[in-house]
Amino acid sequence: MRLLIVEDNRALVANLLDYFEARGVALDAAPDGQTGLHLALAQRYDAVVLDWMLPRLDGRAVLHRLREAGSTVPVLMLTARDELPDKIAGFRAGADDYLTKPFALPELEVRLEALVARAGGRHRARVLEVADLRFDLGSLEVRRAGRRLHLYPACRKLLEVLMLASPAAVTRQRLEEALWGDEPPDGDMLRSHIYELRRSVDGDFPVKLIHTLPRVGYRLAADAADAAHP
Repeated sequence: MRLLIVEDNRALVANLLDYFEARGVALDAAPDGQTGLHLALAQRYDAVVLDWMLPRLDGRAVLHRLREAGSTVPVLMLTARDELPDKIAGFRAGADDYLTKPFALPELEVRLEALVARAGGRHRARVLEVADLRFDLGSLEVRRAGRRLHLYPACRKLLEVLMLASPAAVTRQRLEEALWGDEPPDGDMLRSHIYELRRSVDGDFPVKLIHTLPRVGYRLAADAADAAHP
């Protein structure tokens, strides 16, 4: 998932960056409405978190211009304005959701996940199954042998790519592109996310589904056969 945060409160932006990047979410940030509008129109984002009170161009004006330009990107307005007329004005300007400050980061996370899932439309209305592993792309629910697994967004994205390709191998480059596009972070962050994914998906299950293919990448299957050589 890739998010744009349009917010002039530097401390809040730093908190959002720390929270979401730890979960494998890629973020861009804009400190004013004009810059946020430019980024939202020039780049592809899964969702935009938009403050109302912004320098240069306020949030409602940014939202109005986005919709005028034909952008359908999901927008969550994040603001201290908690009166009903303000909420109505935000929705009428084109907001998909509205969250007032102060707020809990996990609530913001699940609201964004719901917006992105709905925006995925028919692509998300599918269920992937490999062996006893089941991933509902609509509800984002993952279960193995009937047991519900709790995954961070980055792990869910990796799992989706691996399950779609199963039983074939997926290269490290393809997995990195799925998470970060053309700008992977420094260091081997992919290995860390794969480790977390393994802990959840394989854990104490007797049959391991995630397999490492040295110098190639990873594959997800009920057997450990080398998919790099079909």
